Amino acid sequence: MQITVICVGRIKEKFYKDAIGEYSKRLSRYCKLNVIEVADEMTPDGCSDVEKDRILTREAERITARLPESSHIITLEIRGKEYTSEALASYIEDLGISGVSHIVFIIGGSLGLHKSVTERADMHLSFSPMTFPHQLMRVILLEQIYRSYRIMHGEPYHK
Repeated sequence: MQITVICVGRIKEKFYKDAIGEYSKRLSRYCKLNVIEVADEMTPDGCSDVEKDRILTREAERITARLPESSHIITLEIRGKEYTSEALASYIEDLGISGVSHIVFIIGGSLGLHKSVTERADMHLSFSPMTFPHQLMRVILLEQIYRSYRIMHGEPYHK
């Protein structure tokens, strides 16, 4: 299985980079992982709805330009469907059984994702109704993907 994570923005803090590196290394025995960073737009304080839409549109263009053909697209959204770790593992496993060979997870920028991106998604996933920093969300996502593979292979994982 190939897993691609498309993220708006760059990781700046070393501790996030270290955690992402660790989970990327762990995942290498289960899947081919590719993390793609696309540039984020500066969001001025108090920007108008028109400006927000322009920012989201620019970020969406960068995201869609990097979407692989014939992939199963999962967007991370506050209003998405919440899964347990076991249910997410089952979902990923079922995709593989049904012939899906490439899953793309998309993490938006500080304003979220433009509707043109969310409308292309095959699934909308939420980890919580809370908002997390985008750098931390990348770590959480990679940990849950790793946990999913451990579950699928019947290997021990922290409960």
